[in-house]
Amino acid sequence: MVKIITDKEKIDELLTRGVAEVINKEHLRNLLLSGKRLRIKLGIDPTSSHIHIGRAVVLWKLRAFQELGHEVIFIVGDATGVIGDTSDKEAERPMLSEKEVKKNAKTYLDQAFKIIDKKKTETHYNSEWLSQLGFLELAKIANLFGLHEFEARENISRRMRAGKRVSYHELMYPLMQGYDSVAVKADVELGGTDQRFNLLTGREIQRAYSQAPQDILMTELLEGSDGRKMSSSWGNVINITDEPGDMFGKVMSIGDEFMKRYFLLATDVSLQNISLMLKKGPRDAKFALAGEVVARYYGEKKAEQAKREFENTFSKGIKPTEIERMAIRKKEIGLIDLLVETKMASSKSEARRLIEQGAVRIDDKKKIDVSELISLEKEILLQVGPRRFIRITSS
Repeated sequence: MVKIITDKEKIDELLTRGVAEVINKEHLRNLLLSGKRLRIKLGIDPTSSHIHIGRAVVLWKLRAFQELGHEVIFIVGDATGVIGDTSDKEAERPMLSEKEVKKNAKTYLDQAFKIIDKKKTETHYNSEWLSQLGFLELAKIANLFGLHEFEARENISRRMRAGKRVSYHELMYPLMQGYDSVAVKADVELGGTDQRFNLLTGREIQRAYSQAPQDILMTELLEGSDGRKMSSSWGNVINITDEPGDMFGKVMSIGDEFMKRYFLLATDVSLQNISLMLKKGPRDAKFALAGEVVARYYGEKKAEQAKREFENTFSKGIKPTEIERMAIRKKEIGLIDLLVETKMASSKSEARRLIEQGAVRIDDKKKIDVSELISLEKEILLQVGPRRFIRITSS
């Protein structure tokens, strides 16, 4: 028999820290205090191959429910991932191929289990049930909603006013996510504020299937290195699988104005200690923040090591004693392609952003021309940010 923890202080923190909105808050709070074991659902689409710390905000919230003894359901959206969620997009999101989604999904569960307890987690791929739905069943679900409800979404109405295309497959996504809640009989669904329409859709579809509508908990969204919402599409991410040194360096690169939100959303430092750390001044506070983020995923020892390496590289200008080498079968390569091929950038858009931000150096010379061709006739030392280095030669 699983023991359900009903500690009021823990429940209140669960419902408030980093939380933007709860529907229905009093109902959910009473359920949590009642000792009833709830089914808590979270789905993530594998639209990229990595889970970043922005997406991890809601995963840590899922873990908090798990630690109270509740039943957590983690869904890899291999079917919804093909369609693509348009919730935060200003243009039509192209559909991915099943092959792309399958490739991205390979390590999603392993990444999620860096945060939630594998032995206590019910896992699913939503193709299990979505691939079984027939056209008539989909029509029954679609009949619950009017086009005006979809048009009322701010980003969709902007696109329509501007004469931009809105495809039918975008209308399908909320219905698919909503049906996930029916399939797993969710009592609560978690998501970011950009998911609000989809989460509410789940409540309506559950009612149609004679299920009690799920409560909803929405977490705040974490900004990326460029100040926009952290998103793999924009390349402004800190991945939970980044090496400790890279993770530390990326946190150090965020704007000072985002430190408090990072402490709140990306660490478990108490609110009282956050205030004390922020009083130390921007540099010391950010060092503490970077250490806390790394320690959360790799432990205190790795965090201390990452801090020392950062200080040596950035503050003292000391290059690492061991630098990876790579051979590229070209005599000349574009700077953007070089960053992608060496995996110093996950995409061409991220490579462009790094160059424009002045984060790229070759043989200690800053590179700011995104169209520059780089000669590989002799060995070069590529540096991205304060501490990422690689030696490159032509093979």
